[in-house]
Amino acid sequence: MHHWTELEPLIRMSAFIGALGLFSVFEAIWPRKKRTQKRIRRWSTNAIMLVLGTGLLRVISPVLTVTWAATCGAIGIGFFNFLALPGWLEVICAIIAMDLAIYAQHVAMHHVPVLWAFHKVHHADEDLDASSGIRFHPGEMALSFVFKLAMIAVLGPSALAVFLFEVILNVSAMFNHANWKLPLSVDGVLRRLVVTPDLHRVHHSVQYAESNRNFGFSLSVWDRLFRTYQDQPSAGHDGMKLGLDTKPEGVSSGLIWGLILPFRR
Repeated sequence: MHHWTELEPLIRMSAFIGALGLFSVFEAIWPRKKRTQKRIRRWSTNAIMLVLGTGLLRVISPVLTVTWAATCGAIGIGFFNFLALPGWLEVICAIIAMDLAIYAQHVAMHHVPVLWAFHKVHHADEDLDASSGIRFHPGEMALSFVFKLAMIAVLGPSALAVFLFEVILNVSAMFNHANWKLPLSVDGVLRRLVVTPDLHRVHHSVQYAESNRNFGFSLSVWDRLFRTYQDQPSAGHDGMKLGLDTKPEGVSSGLIWGLILPFRR
């Protein structure tokens, strides 16, 4: 029988492809907003950014987050390595703690200028769909990776907890960016626990005040707890515009435009 660590790449890739495909089908059947840009150009740009970012991570770091978690566990550093919790409880608590840390990182991305320079590439997308969940500048991916390594060293989650968290985070990113019209009753129930597409779409509003709300990726509790929650956009979902409040000249779906955006003045 294979240990889960041997199957980790296959499981993560299967979850990624499955979620992207499933939510893309749902978008095609039940679209939430009308598209303003051609899908082919946006999707190719978003996909290439993912490939470039993944390649950069392989160059700058020989260690993956799961391997790093196992290393931290072996040498006994990190908060959870000092607790004697049952394995299942430690996994649950660690996933919740890491989700809070990613919420805090997201808030920092919006308020620290050098971080925002890279993160605004994600917000420059003037349409939202499942592919927006993979649209991150390679520079932001590198910064986020370093943050995750530090987070793991401080928290000391198990390798299994990190693996499950990474899968949940990736699937959540594609789910909450999906251009999928959920029934209002379903959305109302889901958003009590998780970040839904309608909830996260507010965060991508062209209005600055709204783009600084709803920072959560997986759990919606953090926005409620820290008072960054906004239930609906002021113009309604049909009327709201997506993207940056001050967009530099150029086509936001272009690859070169996106790659050099952080370095524009």
